[in-house]
Amino acid sequence: MSKLQPPLIVHIIYRLGVGGLENGLVNLINRLPAERYRHAIICLTDSTDFSLRIQRPDVIVYEIHKKPGQDWGSFVKIYRLLKQIKPQIVHTRNLAAIEYQLCAVLAGVRYRVHGEHGWDVFDPEGNNVKYQWLRRLFGLLIHRFIPLSRQLQNYLQNKVGIAAGKISRICNGVDTQVFYPEGAARQTPDGCPLDLGSKLAIGTVGRMHGVKDQLTLVKAFIAACQQSVVFSERACLVLIGDGPLREEAIDLLKASGLADKAWLPGERNDIAQILRSLDLFVLPSKAEGISNTLLEAMATGLPIIATNVGGNPELVLEGQTGYLVEKENPIAMAAAMLEMIMDDERRKQFGAAAYQRARREFSIDSMVASYQQVYDRQ
Repeated sequence: MSKLQPPLIVHIIYRLGVGGLENGLVNLINRLPAERYRHAIICLTDSTDFSLRIQRPDVIVYEIHKKPGQDWGSFVKIYRLLKQIKPQIVHTRNLAAIEYQLCAVLAGVRYRVHGEHGWDVFDPEGNNVKYQWLRRLFGLLIHRFIPLSRQLQNYLQNKVGIAAGKISRICNGVDTQVFYPEGAARQTPDGCPLDLGSKLAIGTVGRMHGVKDQLTLVKAFIAACQQSVVFSERACLVLIGDGPLREEAIDLLKASGLADKAWLPGERNDIAQILRSLDLFVLPSKAEGISNTLLEAMATGLPIIATNVGGNPELVLEGQTGYLVEKENPIAMAAAMLEMIMDDERRKQFGAAAYQRARREFSIDSMVASYQQVYDRQ
């Protein structure tokens, strides 16, 4: 390697598609000083057009096309690739990638980092003993763990047994130049059939699969409409994202006669504009690390209702920026939604407080500086 070239960081992730983990990675690559570090991304499976969000032209994205299950050939591919491109740092993220730290050791990578962004979809509470032992074993090869939330930090220390001195907690950051409150006139997103000029829009953004639990939000919306004629007349529902729960959500709304009060367009690339068209953001997840979409909603000046799981209580201040409700409890969520929709002044106060908190405590510049401090340890 030329002495003129900055050190190379290889980021190993499962797939480069739409998601909070991937969004955070792209933001980090775009904002770390180019003269300090170079980057490459190894996708265990494949990548999507999401890679076009990477602004640096020198970042190469490799696709391994790992087979489902234990694919030993993928270890050989990554070992050979690491030997070829010779990174100074390997940064794996989440359980799906941690085993490939072995390839980094065998390839002679001198500094190894692992990020915990949230638990596996099959282990939403982090109670799987096998997964705990897996992290503990590979923890012997890892120099620095980066959990995104205090809950994940406690998990690594207390359940996995990682020494506190090997852990650097770094919260996600939000780009307030992209996500900011609406202007004087709210714009309806392209293709949205709802009359957002006369309705209050309740919305969420995220992949529509089990752990994100949008069905609880749909059930809560249906319950609130059934409980209050005023709510039914004032509120509409916006669900952004694609996945197996989308059709189930549509079926539930149709069965309740509320399909005309909802918009489920699937995956979108105009999230900032869509958030500015909402009046209330709801995060119904069964488990979370530090949610990017929650931070983005806060930076947009939206009041929040979120489940009391994972890192959500670190972001949502109960009774100040929003409400926390029990997970998988549509009745409690419906009650919180009813209160928010009926109280215009409270929504305004919560939204303003959420915006100030996002700007003050969760800036993307602070996040990038913290990651750079970790990388500078190499």
